[in-house]
Amino acid sequence: MRRHDGRLHLPFGDRLRDVSPVLVAHGTRNPHGVNVIAEIAEAVGDRVGTTRTAFVDVLGPTPSEVIADVDRPAVLVPAFLASGYHVRKDIPQHVAAAGRADTVVTRALGPDPSIAAVARLRLVEAGWEPGDAVVLAAAGSSDESACGQVHLAARQLESIIGGRIEVGFITTASPSVPEAVERAARRGRRVVIASYLLAPGLFHQRLHTYGADAVADPLGADPRIVDLIVTRMRAAVSPYRRREAVRR
Repeated sequence: MRRHDGRLHLPFGDRLRDVSPVLVAHGTRNPHGVNVIAEIAEAVGDRVGTTRTAFVDVLGPTPSEVIADVDRPAVLVPAFLASGYHVRKDIPQHVAAAGRADTVVTRALGPDPSIAAVARLRLVEAGWEPGDAVVLAAAGSSDESACGQVHLAARQLESIIGGRIEVGFITTASPSVPEAVERAARRGRRVVIASYLLAPGLFHQRLHTYGADAVADPLGADPRIVDLIVTRMRAAVSPYRRREAVRR
């Protein structure tokens, strides 16, 4: 519901009325990538009120700067597809640096079946057809749990497109994307890379150099991504779930 001045007015009793939503992304020097994050935040804002953006690397503002500047408790949504270093370490450190113990940090976005559905759409847009070999390409992490979440995301995508999906990592973890592409190509089929990335940037550019027949676009500002972010926020402020301040 919107007021006559155009501002979003959430219903009385909606717990998101009392918080400041913040979308926390990695950051990129790619202007298109920055615009995609802005588009997602704007779409979320149309649902829950003004949603600010923060970045943990490359550009600002940082999460600590944004948290310190809001006049209500912040609800931070890590715009990451797995819970690696940035989610487990960087974001809590930023919250501690801001001195805002009332800050709530939601779960990361992935893995989630809705993300798999968007990834399938991107594959179709890239020319994928049933029978093509698929490599799910993710950023990579030194955190084994985060890498395991990417493998779970691959299984979720398998469940809606069929066939075996190879997993490859762009950096840090193994197997690498080129290794995964080589393995997939042994089946004698076209190889299509599914980009397990939220927005375009350096990592997505690299995917075009790894020898696949086609590369899907990042997930982008799909309505299902927006729905997922709003779901993460509502779960984090739910009175039926325990809310804890981020430990220092």
